Amino acid sequence: MAIALLKLPYEKDALAPHISAETLDFHYEKHYAGYVKKLNGLIAETELAEEKLENIIQKTYTDDSKSAIFNNAAQAWNHSFYWQSIKPNGGGDPSGAIAKKLKSDLGGYDKFVEEFKKAGVSQFGSGWAWLVLRGGKLEVIKTSNADTPIADGLKPLLTVDVWEHAYYLDYQNRRDDYLDMYIKNLINWDFVNSQLA
Repeated sequence: MAIALLKLPYEKDALAPHISAETLDFHYEKHYAGYVKKLNGLIAETELAEEKLENIIQKTYTDDSKSAIFNNAAQAWNHSFYWQSIKPNGGGDPSGAIAKKLKSDLGGYDKFVEEFKKAGVSQFGSGWAWLVLRGGKLEVIKTSNADTPIADGLKPLLTVDVWEHAYYLDYQNRRDDYLDMYIKNLINWDFVNSQLA
């Protein structure tokens, strides 16, 4: 049972001009597909070959001898989650349950924006910024490289990829501009609400 690529929920040009078709093609076909292919090669004919992606992450997280498997599995999972975290004509103020929870747990949408952008900008080198549930309460965190909240038992609701391959063709080294664009134009609040439910 090989780990399968998640089909993009939109066309590769659907996020333009915010994320170009060239960036999305490069990101999906080279980086994401590369992690999935490498992972399938690493787990072939092992006890992990029939496991779900989440289980592979959990079983390899603290095992240094399986760090290559963990890194590729976590990057495959993180990217799958990222594709669903964004959509054309997204972003802006959320509605539904997440709007109420942002207010009660973080002090509102503006406070979320401030914390989420800060997490993304301040992540040194490659990594991710996340909105997660920890013990039923919203929290903004960041992870480096391939690390993922599900390895620590947290419930992810939203992520943004701050590896340079996610934005460099469109924004060069302007990560703060990429994050501003992401928050204003791409966040898929319907997906966030579905994760919250």
